[in-house]
Amino acid sequence: MECLIVDDNKVARLLLRQLLEKEGSVTVIGECDDGVSANRFLQNKTTDILFLDIEMPGMSGLELLRMLPERPLTILTTAKQGYAVEAFELNVVDYLVKPFSLSRVMLAIERARELLNHKNTQLSKGASNETLFIKDNKSIKKVAINEILFMEAKGDYMRINVPNKSYVIHSSLKTVEDKFPPGKFARVHRSFVIAIDKIDYIEDRVVYIHNQAIPISDTYRDSLLQNLNLL
Repeated sequence: MECLIVDDNKVARLLLRQLLEKEGSVTVIGECDDGVSANRFLQNKTTDILFLDIEMPGMSGLELLRMLPERPLTILTTAKQGYAVEAFELNVVDYLVKPFSLSRVMLAIERARELLNHKNTQLSKGASNETLFIKDNKSIKKVAINEILFMEAKGDYMRINVPNKSYVIHSSLKTVEDKFPPGKFARVHRSFVIAIDKIDYIEDRVVYIHNQAIPISDTYRDSLLQNLNLL
């Protein structure tokens, strides 16, 4: 699993990185010292786990979580215990009070791993690589990949849109992207993945699919254009 460490204290980031290296199953893909830079990082990259300090100057960890359209599995780290209720209202995986031990970090990671595995079982790809099976309430429904128009992140959930219907599942865009055939879908925004062959037209920084306007961020614009057969 991959993780991002966000903490304004350099020593705290170093100690956590050392604990994660000892744990062995998590790779640190980045470090940020404030919420603003973490938000910028997450606009360009995805991560499985977010180790997030609560009390930081400028933007707190809780404020960062509230503004993220697609939240990674989050393990909060803090020197105070007073945020527990507010933290778990945001569906965080765990809440670590500093200083924490290797065994406590391992327990948090195991909880994250279980949730990640749970997410992955909510949506599976058919053997033909042409269908997805989605758990919808008490039933499991088959959805043809070539019918999908676009997908939108909704906090801890995402919406898969097909003609005249949509499915809301507890998963992330990254999880679903990994199940799709290469070249068929493109991320155009940190909150949107679209089916390239369903594009009606593109105007300015907006792509239109079935009369639905979907924003294109500067981060993904060039890669989208590269996937189009432009004349």
